[in-house]
Amino acid sequence: MTATMTPADLQSVLAEGFADWVQALDLTVTEASPEQTTLRMPLTPNLARMGGIVSGQALAALADTSMVLAAFAHQGGVRPLATTDLHTQFLRPGVGSAILCRAQVVRAGKALVFARAEMSEEDSGKLVATATASFFAA
Repeated sequence: MTATMTPADLQSVLAEGFADWVQALDLTVTEASPEQTTLRMPLTPNLARMGGIVSGQALAALADTSMVLAAFAHQGGVRPLATTDLHTQFLRPGVGSAILCRAQVVRAGKALVFARAEMSEEDSGKLVATATASFFAA
């Protein structure tokens, strides 16, 4: 698994391999490299909670999905991964047209992959949340 994965490759993996409720987030892979993967999540009324801000559940799902796709891009291919730990820090309310999530692999071992993500408002660039995760690689 040493091929370079493009945004289109990861978008196909997302469309074919992720649950319907993740599909409902309408995520777009905008960048893919072994170093960093970026996803865009449009902010629609169905993702808003009271007060019109993006829900924490949507942000956590965005982070988890982005980090999994970053792991695929890092390793140059798809292999089964299971989230073993996900920690999300919510820093400010997320508003605007979309949230961008930049994810990268911190370390990839034989059995565990460690990753981190930063989520920011597309319009203002303000950091909304960060996340770290570990994944078991089957």
